[in-house]
Amino acid sequence: MTVQDLINSNLFQLKNAGDDLERDITVPFCCDLLSVAMGKAPAGCAWVTVMANINTLAVASLADAACVILAEDACVDETTLSKAEMQGITLFTTGLSIFDAALSIYQKLNP
Repeated sequence: MTVQDLINSNLFQLKNAGDDLERDITVPFCCDLLSVAMGKAPAGCAWVTVMANINTLAVASLADAACVILAEDACVDETTLSKAEMQGITLFTTGLSIFDAALSIYQKLNP
């Protein structure tokens, strides 16, 4: 499944379409501790978190995440949204829990 496929699935609300929509999503990854995500997020992951700030986007870029999903109705402020646009990071939001959001991605990857 690519990032574009995830967009087309309408599972989550798209806040910003990034630069590489044909990128394959390798696995869902759940983590709210940025220092852990920086060292453990697998390249190409769909990172599910409630940490809705510009530091999350910096870590997503460093970890080479395919996209970021902000779960549990985490609000995106204008600064974070602008940063996502500047860095070309695909950003979604959802009211789902972190677990349910990650599970829905896992189920799409493993039908």
